[in-house]
Amino acid sequence: MSRRRTTTEDPYADEDFEILEDDRSSVVTAFDGVELAVREVGPQDARLTVVFAHGFCLRMGAFHFQRARLSEEWGSQVRMVFYDQRGHGWSGESSTDTYTVPQLGMDLEAVLRATVPHGPIVLVGHSMGGMTVLSHARQYPNQYGNRIVGAALIASAARGVSRSPLGEILKNPALEAVQFTVRYAPNLVHRGRGAARSLIGPILRAASYGDEKISPSVVAFSEAMMHDTPIATMVGFLHALEVHDESAALPTLSKIPTLVACGDHDLLTPDGKSRAMAAVLWDTDLVIVPGAGHLVQLEDPGAINDGLVRLVERATPSRLARLTRRTRERFRRGG
Repeated sequence: MSRRRTTTEDPYADEDFEILEDDRSSVVTAFDGVELAVREVGPQDARLTVVFAHGFCLRMGAFHFQRARLSEEWGSQVRMVFYDQRGHGWSGESSTDTYTVPQLGMDLEAVLRATVPHGPIVLVGHSMGGMTVLSHARQYPNQYGNRIVGAALIASAARGVSRSPLGEILKNPALEAVQFTVRYAPNLVHRGRGAARSLIGPILRAASYGDEKISPSVVAFSEAMMHDTPIATMVGFLHALEVHDESAALPTLSKIPTLVACGDHDLLTPDGKSRAMAAVLWDTDLVIVPGAGHLVQLEDPGAINDGLVRLVERATPSRLARLTRRTRERFRRGG
């Protein structure tokens, strides 16, 4: 595995990684009653809404740099909606029986119904969030090419990750014992807390970033998200990531412009998985970020942000594209 190196020069030492806490907040109730925490940026009557679904053992703050860039790029013309997946962040926990990729697709539909009743939508998913988008596309195909006009799959995969290091740890007997406890004796799950973290934590940390020097503040932020993830959530979703298969969604995504992006040092969802998805999508922008790991949107936000800007320009009505270009030109000329 690549060994993560931090740099003594930290460009993000003063960065406020909790800025989403100050954005408009609401709670969306999933179809099975689980409460999902939501944050919004931008006017509710914006011409386009971009909805973000985060990855395994993270929370909505994992899109910190994307929130900043798109706010600057599009201003009041685009609204952004972020939410925490069930069992993560501020959202409610549930039975581990519901910790499946199909359920995450249904949760995304609940968020869309509650927060974006009208207007075009671009979906952005990272890691497990990309699988969420794929699951949604498979279950609600009629929305694609109509309301949903673009999608981004970042460091994700259409099929399970059983051949990755994360998949390999599922074969460990100690983890199998923790999984059994989570499912059948949840009141005793704290007894397996140390075993689960000692097995899963190092894999996640090692896979997060590539071989470049990383800001210590960014590393601390991502590791805090992982550490705060409940053990039941962490263990419960492992099996889902191993066995999921949403490849049937790819023809549906071919109806719209897509961005497929990943780092070429991603150990959890290797770039071959992104290349395979891009190969069968008709209108896709494939971005492979050199030297980056699984948390590519935090490690090299510029490459991902540029891809998202291109996606929005490709996916939105021509009038929006013209207006936003004029806005950027005025900004660059100093008003």
